[in-house]
Amino acid sequence: MAEPAAGNSARWSAALVAAAGVSMVGLFLLPPRYFVVGTFVVTSAMAAAAYSAGAYGKPSVLKPRSIAIGLLSAALLYGVFYAGNAAIVALKPLGLDPAAESAIYGLIASPSNPLALQGLILLFDSLGYESLLRGVVQARLSPRLGVGAAPAVALLDAGLHAATFNPLWVATTFVADLVWGLTYRYGRGLTASTTSHFVWDVAIFIVRPIT
Repeated sequence: MAEPAAGNSARWSAALVAAAGVSMVGLFLLPPRYFVVGTFVVTSAMAAAAYSAGAYGKPSVLKPRSIAIGLLSAALLYGVFYAGNAAIVALKPLGLDPAAESAIYGLIASPSNPLALQGLILLFDSLGYESLLRGVVQARLSPRLGVGAAPAVALLDAGLHAATFNPLWVATTFVADLVWGLTYRYGRGLTASTTSHFVWDVAIFIVRPIT
């Protein structure tokens, strides 16, 4: 009798993830003036989907080791983006221009958004994305794919970002998600990956943007 229940749970989880994915694509297509409200709605929906799928089944313990791994991961990722930005500016491969992402950064780090609001947006962003993509999707794929679950989820998220029609954002999404996926795996949980995601967001959107 347990197998049908498990099957129903798996289908329910898949439906929740698919619905969250659709909402993410919708966020990219919203007019800029609705981006902030849309971000809160979508990331809240992602966290709710993750909760319903069991991502928060066990109480989380904020272990110093996991936080340290997250901070190190965020610093490493920022360094990768800094070096990558310099390389693209110098070489302009395939005609790519980092300035193409400036409008995206400006949706959050805008003078019209108070600093506290910017921080809150990024907190919801990191919690929503990590709880769903790592806490549900990667956690379900890991038993079959092992470390390969990290690039698989990164490829999924990059594919969703294709709705922006911005090839540079798609590529950078893959890189960032790959790092967070590896952080989740080797940091042993959401504390490490969420710390990395949030600290990186704050660094690159608010403290010192690189575009």
